[in-house]
Amino acid sequence: MITIEQTANLVNAAVIGEFTLADFKTFEEQSLYKLKSPGPLNLLFDLRGMIDYTVDVAWEEIKFFSREHNHDFSKIAVVTDDQWITWQAWLSRLFVDADVRVFADYNEAKAWATA
Repeated sequence: MITIEQTANLVNAAVIGEFTLADFKTFEEQSLYKLKSPGPLNLLFDLRGMIDYTVDVAWEEIKFFSREHNHDFSKIAVVTDDQWITWQAWLSRLFVDADVRVFADYNEAKAWATA
């Protein structure tokens, strides 16, 4: 399940349980809508409640960030304490033209992403 909150320059997404392709499509749809607004857009992913994700989501994520929107985001904050997700976030820096940072603390991540 995914919850998404939008503010002036931030798409704030939290994943609880399994992150499915349907969840990703919801995220993508709302992000694309927000990209139509003027100014830079930042992302905040709270993945502390994520238990698992489906393989199709991983593929969609790679396509989404590396091909279609690699220059559209200024900052991407990922909140997690999972080492595998941390490694994936750092690896994604190779494919996007954004400042990607991983945080253990949600409030620090949100403060950085909204600054």
